[in-house]
Amino acid sequence: MAKIIHHVRKHLFGLGKEVTQQMLALATSGFGLVAALAWNELIKEVVAEYIKPVVGEGSGVISLLIYAIFITILAVFVTYSLAKLARKN
Repeated sequence: MAKIIHHVRKHLFGLGKEVTQQMLALATSGFGLVAALAWNELIKEVVAEYIKPVVGEGSGVISLLIYAIFITILAVFVTYSLAKLARKN
C-alpha cells in the first residue's frame, strides 16, 4: 500500500510540474501576442503616417505590400536572433 501511495504522490508532483510549465508557456505566448499586436499597430501607423502620403492616398495595395515586406523582414530578424541566442545556451 505504501508503494502505491508513493507512486501516486510522485505522479501528482510530476503533474503539478507539467501544469506549471504549460501555464508558463501559455502566459509567455499570450504576452508575445500582445507585444506583436502592439508592434502591428505601430507599424500600421508608420505606414499610414509616412508611406501613404509619399505614394498617394489611393495606394492601399502598395502600402499593404510595404507593410507585409517590413513585417516579414522583422519576423526573420527576430527569429534569427532568438535562434542564435538559443544556440548559445
